[in-house]
Amino acid sequence: MSEFVYLYRGGVRETVPEKAQQQMQKWMAWFKDLADKGHVKDRGQPLERAGKLVKGKQKTVTDGPFAEAKHVVGGYTLIEAHDLDQAVELSKGCPILEVEGGVEVRPVMKMNM
Repeated sequence: MSEFVYLYRGGVRETVPEKAQQQMQKWMAWFKDLADKGHVKDRGQPLERAGKLVKGKQKTVTDGPFAEAKHVVGGYTLIEAHDLDQAVELSKGCPILEVEGGVEVRPVMKMNM
């Protein structure tokens, strides 16, 4: 098994409490299904929209992130899958896809240290 990171981008955050609860239940059910099948290594956490960007040789610090809202990373999960194709297939059940968001699937590079 190899490790992959799911980066959750965009998506509409529900403001009606009942609908937000339904959306959260979908996430929990999806995570449970992945975990029951042995794919979740670290469920991760949602990320706040605030932050700082440190950039360049001068280590300039600015408010960030500066991506358009639809491109901002809202959270992550570390999963295990046989290969990239399986990781992509598993991501297709993610509830963020129902609210116009996306899942970026990235292989974790193994480093021998």
